[in-house]
This record gives sequence, C-alpha cells and structure tokens, in this order.
Amino acid sequence: MNEEAVSKRAEWVAEIAAIRDHADQAAFAAVFRHFAPRVKAFLMKSGASPDMAEECTQDVMATLWRKAGLFDPAKASVSTWIFTIARNRQIDMIRKQRRPEPEELDWGPEPEPDQDDAIALQQETEQLGAALQALPEKQRILIERAYFGDLSHSEIAEETGLPLGTIKSRIRLALERLRHQMR
Repeated sequence: MNEEAVSKRAEWVAEIAAIRDHADQAAFAAVFRHFAPRVKAFLMKSGASPDMAEECTQDVMATLWRKAGLFDPAKASVSTWIFTIARNRQIDMIRKQRRPEPEELDWGPEPEPDQDDAIALQQETEQLGAALQALPEKQRILIERAYFGDLSHSEIAEETGLPLGTIKSRIRLALERLRHQMR
C-alpha cells in the first residue's frame, strides 16, 4: 500500500473512533458522504433494486452509527467492515422478502395424499433409512446432527471438537453416497 492509501485508511479508522467515542456527527457525515454512494452502487451491482439498495444503505449507515464500537481495525479495514455489513443486510432483506406472509400460508388440515403417493413416500423413507444405515458411522452421525438435529456445521464442530473442514467434508461425502444410493 502506498503512503497516501495508508494515510486515508488511518483517517477512516480515526473517524470511526470519533463516532464510537464521542458520537461525532461530523465524523459520521464524512463517513456517510464517502461510503453511502459506494454501498448503494455495490448493492445495485449485486442485484438489488434502487429502492432496496437505498433502504439497505440507510440501514447500513444507521448500524455503523450504533455499532461503531464493534469495529476492530486489527481485523478489517473500515471499507471491508462497512461492505460486510452491507452484504449481510442485503441477504437479510432478500430472505425477508421471500418469507411468505401469514395470509399467504395455507390454513387448515393438509389434504390426504392419495394411496399411490403414500406408498411411494413410505418406500422412499425406507430406502433413505437403509441408505443412512449403510453410511460409515462417522458420516451418519454428522448427517443426523445436521439434518435431524437441525444443527449448523459450526455448531456440530463445537459439539464434537472436530475441525469445521472435516465436518463439511464428511457431510459432503455422505450426501454424495446418499444421492447415489437413492437413485
């Protein structure tokens, strides 16, 4: 990095520190003026509509104001931190848009499946059970924790003490075996 870039990076860190330590509105205005248009452009380039990008940008900047104390210059640059917040907010907004509203959900009992569907489902369930039992024990246990125990890969790693990469590899291999056996 050249001297000018290092200096600018230090300035942004100082601005965030001023926001964190003194709720400095001038520092926030400087950060906002510089980063808000860039965040909005980033969000639009990644597929957000102009309205969604604007709303998300405002949310990112409000988060920056409230959570400036969470910024750690040893872990990331100011721009990396801000754009990570932006990416996460965009993901949250997309998920929220895809969630069905209560009035869109079907209410009442599900219609009974016809007999052929019920038999096919029972056969698939039995086939899956047999395929699961045929997996090596280390893979089967991880699949059961991930899909039946509803645990994330990170939670499984914490629970078992295994490295996250090992968890992911074993689950991937187990899923490949299950796909092959279910064909």
